Amino acid sequence: MRSAAITEIPGGNPISLAYLLGHEFESQPRSHTTRIVFVVDEDVSVRESLELLITSKGWQAVTFASVEELLACPRTLIPSCLLLSVSFPSFNVLDLQKRVAIERKEMPIIFITELCDVRMAVQAMKAGAVEFLTKPFKDEVLLTAVAQAFERSRMALDHQAEMLTLQERYRTLTHRETQVMALVVSGLLNKQVGGELGISEITVKAHRGQVMQKMKANSLPDLVRMAARLRLGRGQWAFTSLDSPEPFPIHSWEPDARRPS
Repeated sequence: MRSAAITEIPGGNPISLAYLLGHEFESQPRSHTTRIVFVVDEDVSVRESLELLITSKGWQAVTFASVEELLACPRTLIPSCLLLSVSFPSFNVLDLQKRVAIERKEMPIIFITELCDVRMAVQAMKAGAVEFLTKPFKDEVLLTAVAQAFERSRMALDHQAEMLTLQERYRTLTHRETQVMALVVSGLLNKQVGGELGISEITVKAHRGQVMQKMKANSLPDLVRMAARLRLGRGQWAFTSLDSPEPFPIHSWEPDARRPS
């Protein structure tokens, strides 16, 4: 792991910054030994102070003078968090929090403010903020919050990787195999599945075997757990990724259909 901090680009050029970050992080395999803290604050002295504190712990730091620069930065595939000042008059930081929760689930937020705003703090914490700190605060308080944020980020990345693996396996199933899987995990016996799909019990067993093999399920309960994580079921949907709002349909069961197996 490189211990040197990554500081902001002179002039705040978001294109150069995105280029740098893309080569530093997105091109590397995901590693849980690397940690990165994104800092957004208008005050250069605050950015420099936080950067020194962050790098003193062996973590990497990327600082921004504006929210726009942050949003121009590509996503990372390593545990990360965001230290966000609430002092941007032209930008609603709570709206940014909502956007980050959708687009960058792996980047928890720690808010930093000079004035105590109880209402904003409550809203931010309810929406998933790790901490809402009012200046001045002790270094250890911030570092503890960052460590907690990294753990959340690691768990989110692990979950995303597992989900993507399951989704890739699911996409290898044929149309009939997805039908069989949906009915099997709903609790139907092979004979009942055959009756629903208009195919023989032997054919159901063959499709079921292929499903178990392609999904790499060791048992029926294992397959049920996979289906639950993929949100599979009659008339339900599975998502192409954790960050994509566009679902692809699960081939639903059709009791009256008599399709070739």
